[in-house]
Amino acid sequence: MTRPAAIVTGGARGIGLACAEALADAGFDILVADLAAQADEGLPANITARGAAFAYVNCDIADLGDHAALVDAAMRAFGRIDCLVNNAGVGAVVRGDLLDLKPENFDRTLGINLRGTVFLSQAVAKAMLAAPGDHPKSIITVTSVSAAMASPDRPDYCISKAGLSMWVKNLALRLAPENIGVFEVRPGIIRTDMTSAVTAKYDGLIYGGLVPAMRWGEAGDIGAVVAALAGGKFGFSTGSIINVDGALSVPRL
Repeated sequence: MTRPAAIVTGGARGIGLACAEALADAGFDILVADLAAQADEGLPANITARGAAFAYVNCDIADLGDHAALVDAAMRAFGRIDCLVNNAGVGAVVRGDLLDLKPENFDRTLGINLRGTVFLSQAVAKAMLAAPGDHPKSIITVTSVSAAMASPDRPDYCISKAGLSMWVKNLALRLAPENIGVFEVRPGIIRTDMTSAVTAKYDGLIYGGLVPAMRWGEAGDIGAVVAALAGGKFGFSTGSIINVDGALSVPRL
């Protein structure tokens, strides 16, 4: 039997890299799509050491013209696409008073996080349907607790993630009859390069009780969930939201 194959967007570092590693450990061949012109020196060896074939594509998901080339590259490399992990995204361009939000910053955040992800999902879903194969198929979108929890200093980011959440619901309904699992994974406060500048701030909040689990989330926490979902054992749970946040998002008094 051929190995299943996965595309991970934004897979060169952070949560995306952890997802690529976990999927490789679970038996998937991996295509990483990222903005860098070429893969970091150690990335191919990292993935192939786990027994996986590796491919890399320079891709800006906000550029819809890049999507067809990404799908074609996966098909050339592996002959199949069994899993798409929509991880690539950006934070708010500028944090501040929402009354000062600039249209160009809003457009950039929505263009990458929402528009780009929606239409890449569409392209990959069509490819999956055209070549069904013999492995479980899934489209897994990494959003954020900000899909449901408001942050008035970065409304563009919250809106982009809330929009993705609704996209996942609609995509799950469309693809359920096709036996393609569609899931939303919502990280909380995760230790990555993106959060390194605010480590001290969040240390105080986390250990002060904001996160009931009393620890930072790690990128590997997200990777483990993604790999489990991609394995197909949760196919009948399609359309589900999986919170990976140490109970941060649980309402409480």
